[in-house]
Amino acid sequence: MGEPVERVDEQDRVLGVVDRDEAIRNGWPHRIATTVCRDPRGRVLVHRRPEHVSRFPGHYDWLIGGAVEVGESYEEAAARELTEELGVRARVRFVFKFLCRGAISPYWLGVHEAVVSEPLSPDPSAIAWHGWVDEAEFGEALRTRLFVPDGVEALRRHPGLSSASAATRQPTPPPR
Repeated sequence: MGEPVERVDEQDRVLGVVDRDEAIRNGWPHRIATTVCRDPRGRVLVHRRPEHVSRFPGHYDWLIGGAVEVGESYEEAAARELTEELGVRARVRFVFKFLCRGAISPYWLGVHEAVVSEPLSPDPSAIAWHGWVDEAEFGEALRTRLFVPDGVEALRRHPGLSSASAATRQPTPPPR
């Protein structure tokens, strides 16, 4: 099994353990944990995915995260992903979760927040570029850059970022 995850139902109850690729292929909901990172000044971390990744290459995102491992809580997964992807440890605070229909497959998305004050050491296999942006810069990036669609959906639902979510009309991706 490649990456085992808990297959869950539409109420986020565990049905069993499956391979993540199998869950995606079959459209079975599983769990993803993400974190909105802020610096001590309140700016939001935005990053660009590498061009070589299989899911959303070159897209921007404002969420750091990944699959919740078997037996792991959303909060544990969010904290682990911060360490794996950014090389930092920070206390994560749960904000909300929802059943995301997903651009690739459905999943329960747990959204957390963390204040990150230590220097970042991004994993280059997950993050090609990163920067801290204030609310105006975030809104401009949302209008002019291509963001991961599931992150845009989470932004529209986020209770604390409603002004930025007004800018979530996405540009048309360039032809490949």
